[in-house]
Amino acid sequence: IILAVLALIVVKALAESPWGIFTVMATIPIAMFMGIYMRYIRPGRIGEISVIGVALLLGSIWLGGQIAADPVWAKAFSFTGVQITWMLIGYGFVAAVLPVWLILAPRDYLSTFLKIGTIVALAIGILITMPELKMPALTQFIDGTGPVWKGGLFPFLFITIACGAVSGFHALISSGTTPKLLDNEVNARYIGYGGMLMESFVAIMAMVAASVIEPGVYFAMNSPAAVVGGDVVAVAQAVSGWGFAITPEALQAVAKDIGETTILARAGGAPTLAVGIAQILHSVLPGENTMAFWYHFAILFEALFILTAVDAGTRAGRFMLQDLLGSFVPALKRTESWTANLIATAGCVAMWGYLLYQGVIDPLGGINTLWPLFGISNQMLAGIALMLATVVLIKMKRQRYIWVTMLPAVWLLICTTTAGFIKLFDANPAIGFLSLAKKYSDALANGQILAPAKSIEQMQHVIYNAYTNATLTALFLFVVFSILFYALKVGIAAWGTKERTDKESPFQAQPDA
Repeated sequence: IILAVLALIVVKALAESPWGIFTVMATIPIAMFMGIYMRYIRPGRIGEISVIGVALLLGSIWLGGQIAADPVWAKAFSFTGVQITWMLIGYGFVAAVLPVWLILAPRDYLSTFLKIGTIVALAIGILITMPELKMPALTQFIDGTGPVWKGGLFPFLFITIACGAVSGFHALISSGTTPKLLDNEVNARYIGYGGMLMESFVAIMAMVAASVIEPGVYFAMNSPAAVVGGDVVAVAQAVSGWGFAITPEALQAVAKDIGETTILARAGGAPTLAVGIAQILHSVLPGENTMAFWYHFAILFEALFILTAVDAGTRAGRFMLQDLLGSFVPALKRTESWTANLIATAGCVAMWGYLLYQGVIDPLGGINTLWPLFGISNQMLAGIALMLATVVLIKMKRQRYIWVTMLPAVWLLICTTTAGFIKLFDANPAIGFLSLAKKYSDALANGQILAPAKSIEQMQHVIYNAYTNATLTALFLFVVFSILFYALKVGIAAWGTKERTDKESPFQAQPDA
């Protein structure tokens, strides 16, 4: 689900965007060239390939603008959300199968320059321009009735803000992938804690960037078409009716400034952040077409940011699936086996690819139903990680430190389980999955078609998605309570012993793959 939501953000950002799609696609051969260069052509010349990679990256952004301006090439690089979905599924499969040195490592390395450079530049730009925060601190939607989000401030605020505060996906990668990449164990704190500080810094910059754009533009970009309409006149009228004045001409002007045909229904956060970044950097370095350049630079930054999580997450998921399947078929546990590799990768990609595809074709907008599941599952995973860390501390006889992991674990479990039960059983169809399914089922039985669905098939699709989401939420709750039960059982037993009961598995060298 985490991977599906991250991929869905990329789809929303790149759909019908020839400039964005070309630039992001160009990073794949650039990364592969860097990998081959470092391994075979000039081994060890990190500084050399870094300069080449960054130059090629900036060149791809410029060339993307030229392609977008050409009618023939722009059409060739314009893809629908469904087409980009299949591209991402294919990329995820290939990236997880290929050796790490060929695409994952150079892509991550290349994106690091872009990530840190963009965020530092944005912070400097904010300090120079000191932009006005145009979004009110509180709006009338604080009661959870807004077009972008449904549900009360508690607990949904705490499953909406994820990676900038705490993230189970981070726990997953840092406990499996990161240790294998560390040169020395003493670097763990610097990389782990330092990386989290940078992530929080990114979250703060994102909040600022989203708040400096006009609220009318924000709601036009993030409200589903089913709520506000599909053309600029209808959208401007709907958003202005909420008290955030905006004109059709203003919406068209923003789209023109950033080199896009439209900014409507670009939910997911990435386009909104890109517009905010573009406005701030354009204020620092004004000029003709610089707004469009900075917008697509920001889209590239975000897409690289997310795609590194998608390919690394797919690879980690492949290893976990191999470990699980290997309990039944031992041959599938062998990470050096191409057969086991392909089967596990296909299984992992199929799971998140299915959810991504459903999110893209969902008439309710996809992101609206998948994002709560993302928040619940991601923060539940963080709670599970903190629970397990607490048990390990008890086993190591370091009970005096358990408050460091136990207190946030308790808070996360309260927030996520409360959100899970609300999403399951709330009587409001805009919030509860089961009530939504019942509402559409009753209407279907009476021969009615409810908006935003436009056909019986779409009505059935909404019902199916609602029951799927409800099933997954119930599964999450079952898993987290099961782990809580065993964590309490093992922790209490370890507390009662005088000797350390923790065990460490012996070192096993991993094959170069």
